[in-house]
Amino acid sequence: MIKNYFKIAWRNIMKHKVFSLINVIGLTIGLSASFVIGLMVFYDSTFDTFHKDGDRIYRVVTDFSSPEGQYHNSGVTLSLEEAIKNNSNFETVGGFYIERPTKVENKDNNSEFKWPNFVIFTDQNYFKIFNYKFLAGDKTEVLSKPNTVVLSEKRAADYFPKMKPSEIIGKTLVYNDSLNITVTGIVENFKERTDFVFEEFISQPTILQTRLRQNFLNKNWNNTNSASQLIVKVSESANFEAIQKRFDDLVLEHRSEDAKKYNNFRAFKLQPLSDIHFNENYGIYDWSKGQASKSLLTNLALVALFLLLLGCINFINLNTAQASQRAKEIGIRKTLGSSRKQLIGQFMGETFLLVFLSSILSLLLSKWLINVFSDFIPEGLEFELFKSPLIILSIIVLLLVVTILSGFYPALVLSKFNAVSVLKNHLSVGENKVKLRKYLTVFQFTIAQVFIIATLLVGKQINYLLSKDMGFKTNAVVSVYSPRAESELSKKEIYVQKLKTISQIKNISIGGNPPASFSTSTSNASFVDGEKEIATELQFIQGDTHYLDVFELNLLAGRVYRNDTIRELVINETFGKTLGFKTPQEAIGKNIVLSEENVPIVGVMADFHQRSLKTDIEPMALVGDWYRDRFSQFQAIHISFKNESSENLKSTLSKIENVYKSVYTETEDYRVQFMDETIETFYNREQKISKLLNWSTGLSILISCLGLLGLVIYTTNRRVKEIGVRKVLGASLLQINTLLCKEFLILVTIAFIVASPIAYYGINNWLQDFAYKTNISFWLFLVSGCAMILFALIVISAKTLQAANANPVNSLRSE
Repeated sequence: MIKNYFKIAWRNIMKHKVFSLINVIGLTIGLSASFVIGLMVFYDSTFDTFHKDGDRIYRVVTDFSSPEGQYHNSGVTLSLEEAIKNNSNFETVGGFYIERPTKVENKDNNSEFKWPNFVIFTDQNYFKIFNYKFLAGDKTEVLSKPNTVVLSEKRAADYFPKMKPSEIIGKTLVYNDSLNITVTGIVENFKERTDFVFEEFISQPTILQTRLRQNFLNKNWNNTNSASQLIVKVSESANFEAIQKRFDDLVLEHRSEDAKKYNNFRAFKLQPLSDIHFNENYGIYDWSKGQASKSLLTNLALVALFLLLLGCINFINLNTAQASQRAKEIGIRKTLGSSRKQLIGQFMGETFLLVFLSSILSLLLSKWLINVFSDFIPEGLEFELFKSPLIILSIIVLLLVVTILSGFYPALVLSKFNAVSVLKNHLSVGENKVKLRKYLTVFQFTIAQVFIIATLLVGKQINYLLSKDMGFKTNAVVSVYSPRAESELSKKEIYVQKLKTISQIKNISIGGNPPASFSTSTSNASFVDGEKEIATELQFIQGDTHYLDVFELNLLAGRVYRNDTIRELVINETFGKTLGFKTPQEAIGKNIVLSEENVPIVGVMADFHQRSLKTDIEPMALVGDWYRDRFSQFQAIHISFKNESSENLKSTLSKIENVYKSVYTETEDYRVQFMDETIETFYNREQKISKLLNWSTGLSILISCLGLLGLVIYTTNRRVKEIGVRKVLGASLLQINTLLCKEFLILVTIAFIVASPIAYYGINNWLQDFAYKTNISFWLFLVSGCAMILFALIVISAKTLQAANANPVNSLRSE
């Protein structure tokens, strides 16, 4: 019987090829989106789920709050580990410090590795919290002594190629030219997905032989560094309220006078292991992979759901509309003894066959979608993940749900026909069924309309962000960074002198970060105005006396500091207003207190945006290289060009790189950063959202218009004799087309009226994240509404004009 059901189902599908194709396309698009997005959700949600007692593992993080706002740091003060390690609520406390050596050498084979990443200083407790498999070495003894290291299997293969793990034990590696460290263990890299990507584990006492010695000998409670990480495993009976109270007590006990003076607060928090992969406030350890976003995954899941619903709605609409065409088949089946249950089974079988066919096409399409949506797809996610038993089971469940959602109502409608009425040709289409089709059509076009409006408004905001004047020169400006290990200024000065011989270069400056970057350098500052003291947080950018010229920053009053090391400030307008100065000239000559030292203001520059336009302009000062006697804060050479044409830029950049290689002959660490590209990276997420909306809009319009086309085909086929009569009676082509289009265009117009407030509410909420935003232009709503009506009119007219042009003799010839 089941075989017979599927045979009849296949015949019906082939008989109604157009409707079947529309259903397959709609379901394929929805299922493809669901498959790929489901794969992403599965991939990201399975990070670090394999650790033993993972629900008891936490990272301790630090939250800061001040009058200027809230800040987050994944690190803690170095003093915290010692203060809590004997607390009974913690089973194990394991701190580690992230460091990147300049180079690592294996003298035995004369190999050298520059700037290896994922290196940490830690102790045995780290391996008590995370259960690594040791391939060589004694787990109970490793990292107990200074100058020892545990390598991952992958890193060991890099340093000691073609050697077995057991043969590597006892070998020596030389770090930063002088630190001899013995390999005491080799661990297997985690096979499962993890954010703990570390490859080298150096014993913690070894850190006292590095540049970090003083930091660890004189641990400062008020110094928080993201490199200083603390992982804890709480006891099974842990009292989390007691843990938080202990954290709060430690904060109060060690709160500095400056923190009290400037109303700054700090709090230590426990971050669950499962939260690390998603929480953008604190980040992950491999920034190159990008942070997963729960909100982005949620938005993607909603897009997949909507596209799937649109496909299901097409199926329901077309199958209920076609009900009358299968009425006689149903009547004969009932007369021959078929039960309603058997008929429902027959129609559900047809639905499943279409859904199954769509799923096969969706799997093929998914491989292509993974490449198209590479901006959204996490690194490491591959098509082979579909082989996972859980994914296969999820796909089967999804197909069953879609089959029921798409086919159950049409099956009920079709199986409900009365056999006697059908065979007497007394069948009439119920008003409720017609209304349902109208409601579903309005729902489809409402979703499509929301996507269109959102696409236009998000695109308008992104264009506003990228085109708005940042307050400084962004085109034809590059920053060339010196090698990471270089702390002296002499080579930078030689490099600058050689660069001056390149005629295409307009201005050159040695400094720290450019005016807009992801880095922040801040300090507390105060200004005494009579009896009133104004305290605020002040950001710094460092540059020489030519810094303003390179970035064309406008000096409103005063001058630039006299030389690169003198302690003088050039402040921005916002800082001047914060201190109460009505004009830039008033600020000149006033003193600011920084670290209990009076520093004079010698200049005021115009405001510019230090970050993306999501944030307000903050108080800022341009300063020189104040700590040059200990270390130079000037790590980049900023260059502006005379000619901005692409060909000239390419030629000039090649010369700049050649000069760099002639000065820094011993390194290949050439890093160049374009100012306009940096600004674009501020809005990576917004551009991803825009791309997502573009695809969602296109697909939703496609599915909705295909569904509309199906309904138009059905309607015109039913009214073919009416059209013939009207033509015979003198109706024009335009009149007939208007008659047939009117009903559907009313539905599209209703959808626009429903969609507009929904889209306005969503976009208005999204824009609240931006300190600077474009206006929500209502003309865009009208444009989107007209565009949707135009799409619908093209689809409707394509069929109605064909029907209206048909010879009425052919339609009126047969009864």
